[in-house]
Amino acid sequence: MDKSDKSQPGLSSHQENASSGPSSLTGSSGRGLIAGGKYLEGLSSQDATVTTVDFDLPFTQTEQVTHDDKQFIVLNFVSGDKENPFNWDPKYKAFISTLLCLMTLFIGLATTAYSSGSGDMATDLGVSSEIAELGLFVFNFTCALAPLFLAPFCELAGRRIVYVGSYACFCLMFIGLALGKNIATILVCRALLGLFGCVGTILVGGTFGDMYYPENRAIPVASFAFIAILGTVSAPIYAGFIDQHLHWRWVEGIQGLANIPLGIVILFFLPETRGSVALNKRAKLLRKNTGDDRYVTENDLEAPGLKQMLHNSSVKAVKMLATEPVVFFFGLWISFAWFLTFLFLSMIPITFEQKKGWNEGVSGLPYIGLALGTTIAFFLNFFQIRKYNAMVQAGQARPEARLYGALFGAVWLPIGLFIYSFTQYSFLPWIAPCIALVLISIGIFFIFESCYSYTSDCYGESSSSAIAGQGFMRNTLGAVSPLFATQFFDNVGSQYAGLILSLIATFLTLIPYVLFWYGPKLRAKSRLASRVSHAGDSVDGAEEKPHSAGQGV
Repeated sequence: MDKSDKSQPGLSSHQENASSGPSSLTGSSGRGLIAGGKYLEGLSSQDATVTTVDFDLPFTQTEQVTHDDKQFIVLNFVSGDKENPFNWDPKYKAFISTLLCLMTLFIGLATTAYSSGSGDMATDLGVSSEIAELGLFVFNFTCALAPLFLAPFCELAGRRIVYVGSYACFCLMFIGLALGKNIATILVCRALLGLFGCVGTILVGGTFGDMYYPENRAIPVASFAFIAILGTVSAPIYAGFIDQHLHWRWVEGIQGLANIPLGIVILFFLPETRGSVALNKRAKLLRKNTGDDRYVTENDLEAPGLKQMLHNSSVKAVKMLATEPVVFFFGLWISFAWFLTFLFLSMIPITFEQKKGWNEGVSGLPYIGLALGTTIAFFLNFFQIRKYNAMVQAGQARPEARLYGALFGAVWLPIGLFIYSFTQYSFLPWIAPCIALVLISIGIFFIFESCYSYTSDCYGESSSSAIAGQGFMRNTLGAVSPLFATQFFDNVGSQYAGLILSLIATFLTLIPYVLFWYGPKLRAKSRLASRVSHAGDSVDGAEEKPHSAGQGV
């Protein structure tokens, strides 16, 4: 540091032997190290200048920069820093990932368990079944809108406070759902349940990005996609029995009680995963103890302002949905898959209660087929991961390398829909439509996985806005599907309604094939996607460079 730094309280400079060996902090772009207190113990001769302070401070890299005509000292982690989430023990990262996936599971279960008790609730509160189904609509609609405006605030506040606060509020909403005396209370609580649920889950992808490098992120992201779908399709398996024997209030009450243990674990054991938060604490400590306000983090200087972040998460997201063909068509595809997921909340009871005469509890068991198919697809996806990793090693990892799973897995969605359509007759064995449900959920999983990973690879730094736009479309379609599902199947006929859906699915299944062959040309024509270079692209004069958006949420 310069001479003025030596006169600051608690600050001195001497020669130490830093293992990373950066240069001294001299000049306008000098780099060095700063540390203090117990972290200086046991040091011998050093190769670089280390600025020391008389309070505990881990070894931290410093760099003098000029920003907006002002001088700053930017802090960063040194190699091997234990406070850097990328350096955490793999088992600890797995524990954190498990907590987040469990939270996602419980939020997914809450999404659809409501449908099992909605008929009983409508009778109890004296409203029509259509009004009761609004609970599904408001949940998904808040999930569609909230991320467009709340995601920037979540980024600014840090991960932990958002996870803990939103999940605590999520758990509290079950009190109103279990004890509500009128439909207005129920709908308000469902809307808030969706709000707090989505605030937590929209950060999961970013949290994986805090801890895992792109080449190590495939399995955590695939696990998150698996759990998100599994939770959504599994709730009716048990919720129908609860409603049949204990009635609808206990459907909500039991879920609320089940969330409490996980909420306690998250409160005490979920750490802050953003490395910038740890660096920011060091910068504040240095400013306080040295009186030098130049100590900042890179995030302080380069992070976009709140206005820019709101623009990216809302205006830019919708604009990309409307102007980028890749974002729109993949968004349409994943939205149709999510639309089907909620449509089956009405379709399966029609098949097994009305046509096959099963009671409410037993008619929820076919959802096991959806859960089984999702599980099978999760393990089949490891072939996609292995294929992609091989292409990375060969230097051919274009975004289209993310589509092999969709090319071979998504085709099972229209096949399953077609089989399901014409195996609903009462004289046919129950196992036939259940097998179709397995195939349907295999297709849905590969649609989700390929959509997020391909979009992330295509758009790099703009991928969060692209995925936000797709999420808005997906949750909006998921919100409206329960409002007319019963009328659609009753008026058209469940067999022909299923046939119509299978034909639409067949058409949409062409999307990954088109993108596999013509994706490079579409990306080259896109103003945003063309900025991101990939190892497998043969673009003259394009500089190959890695990017951090290798996986999506």
